[in-house]
This record gives sequence, structure tokens and C-alpha cells, in this order.
Amino acid sequence: MTTTDDLLPEGLADNLPADSAMLGRAMRAALDAMDAHGYDRVSPPLVEFEKSLGHRMDGLQTRTMFRFVDPASLRTLALRSDITPQIGRIAATALSARARPLRLCYAGEVTRIAADQLDPVRQRLQVGAELIGSDSVAAASEVVLTALAALEAVGVENLSVDFTLPDLVTTLAAGPFPLDEEQADAVRRELDAKDAGGLKAVGGDAYLPLIHAAGPFPDALDRLRAVDAGGALESRIAGLEHIAAAVGNRARITLDPTERHGFEYQSWFGFTLYAGDARGALGRGGTYLIRGTDEPATGFSIYLGQALPLLPAAEPRAMLYLPLGHDGEAAARLRSEGWRTLAALSDDEDPRALGCTHRLESGEAIPL
Repeated sequence: MTTTDDLLPEGLADNLPADSAMLGRAMRAALDAMDAHGYDRVSPPLVEFEKSLGHRMDGLQTRTMFRFVDPASLRTLALRSDITPQIGRIAATALSARARPLRLCYAGEVTRIAADQLDPVRQRLQVGAELIGSDSVAAASEVVLTALAALEAVGVENLSVDFTLPDLVTTLAAGPFPLDEEQADAVRRELDAKDAGGLKAVGGDAYLPLIHAAGPFPDALDRLRAVDAGGALESRIAGLEHIAAAVGNRARITLDPTERHGFEYQSWFGFTLYAGDARGALGRGGTYLIRGTDEPATGFSIYLGQALPLLPAAEPRAMLYLPLGHDGEAAARLRSEGWRTLAALSDDEDPRALGCTHRLESGEAIPL
């Protein structure tokens, strides 16, 4: 019987056996793919001091995190909403003397206080990789390719990557299209809304062409190149071309140079990962600075729960029923060969109802 006490909070859900098994396989496949590209796994804790989590990345808001007081230190703790800042802390402290570029990967649960309209989930499994010590075009290319390799290893097909330039307005406002800070914020808002009239109203006429510089990569890049920014965009355009060439035909590429959703701390380059009929993004990545050391880095995060609907259900695994008084040595031998076993607890069990496909008889697995 279910009561209101058994209901889960909004945005949270149980993963039952089938989904849990798929998530486990997907996580292992993604980590193996990152390991194959030279990324070493680290496992930071679920909880840290709020100050530590909040000051490593520009734009990261600790108010989106669950916070509480540590009874030992009486300092404020926070439950992580993103693992990337923790990787920044590890790189800046325990691994500060390690040779650069430093390649690290991770997997773990993250949570946040409130959902938003675009993403109602409040807890998710995050896996990703960070290349620390470089935010070059070569580093960005490697990270995008590693993210694609991780999703391919999971079994996701029909991948697409949407490129963006998170600091584009900041760059143009400080140079060819000058704006004060208040105007720049207004221009960003109107670009987010793709509102040409709103852009004109806030004095952002020069930014109007950016609204149309979005879509399939070649055409969108041509429109971005046509923006007369006095050469301010040349290096970024060249960088985007290089990264797109590295991706080649492995994924469909689009460009939306003013997209900012999910890019709170990225600098010159960002990307969003999509696939097939998945609802929403599978992950994001880009370049950033680790605050405290000002070390450049490039990385990505994938949220595997988003990929579950794209994955085929696994074939049911064979299960070997071990009757009362069974041969323990034979059971151990069969487990070492890959069998999954289930031991009887009473004589009145129904092996088939318990999911068993075979029964141990005379030391061998016999189909039921």
C-alpha cells in the first residue's frame, strides 16, 4: 500500500532494476572509453564546504545547492550540483605538482535544489572528463572527440554537437561593438530570446546579425564570418573550423554562437551534445578557468539518464537456480565462467517466477 509518505519529492525518481542495470553498463562503458583516451578516474566526495565548491568556477551559484551546517566544524557544507568544480579543486591542490596537461575523468551523482522549465530532473548521474592545463583548439578538439567516443561506447547513435562562443558578447562589447556592463547584460538577454526588436531597443543594433548566425555549421559560420567585427572573431572562427574538421562525419554539427544556457563558467568555446530523439541535451562542455590558480582547462559532462531512452533493452541474462544442498564447488566454478546464480532458501520456491532460466543438477546447468 502506497501512502503520501512514500511519495518522492518533485524531480526525483527511483531507478528500478532494468534502468539501474542499463545505467551501470553505460557508466562503465563511458569510463572505459575515457580511460582509453588517457583520462585517469578520480572520485571526489558528495559533500564539500560551500566556499570550496562555490569559488572554483565563475558563474557557479551555490544557492542552487542543498546546504547545511557541519556539526564538526560548524561551517556550511553543500551537496554538489556539478562535479567539475571538484576536479578543479583536486587539480589545484592534491595534483598541483602533476605534469600538465592533466587528464582526469569521473562519475557520480549530483543534485540541485530546484528544477527548471527546461530540465525537471533534480538528481542525475554525471560522467565526464577534464583536460587541465590547456584551453587550446587542440585541447577543445580532443575533448569533443572524447565526449563523442564516450557516447558511442554507451551505444548512443545519431549524435550531433552544437557549438557556441560563451564570451562572444563580452569580447565584442569590449572591442568593436562597445557596450557598458548594463547594456551588455541586456543584449545577452535579447540574444537569448532571439528578439531583434528588443536588441534595437537596448542599443544592440550591431549585434543583430548574430541572431541569424545559427544553424547547420557551414552556413552559420559563413554568417558569423560576415559580421564586421574588425578581426575580433578571426581566431574564434578559425578555432571552430579546426574543431569541426576534427569531428568530421562522426556527428552532425550546428552553431549557435550566442547560446548561454548551461554555460555558466565556460570561456571562449562551448558545445552541447544531442542525439536522435532524446529529449533535451545529453551533456555539455567547453573551455574555462579554474579560479584560485587561473589555470585553463577544457572538459565535458554527460548525464547518462538522458541517454536511457535511446538505448536498446538488454537481453535477459541467464540465471542459474541452486537448489537446497547444491554442490558449492560446482556453483563457484559456474560463477567464474560468467553464470549468475540464485540460491534456494526453501523447497517451495518457483525458480521460473524468481527469474531463473537454468537449474544446477549433477554439477551442470540444465535449462528449466
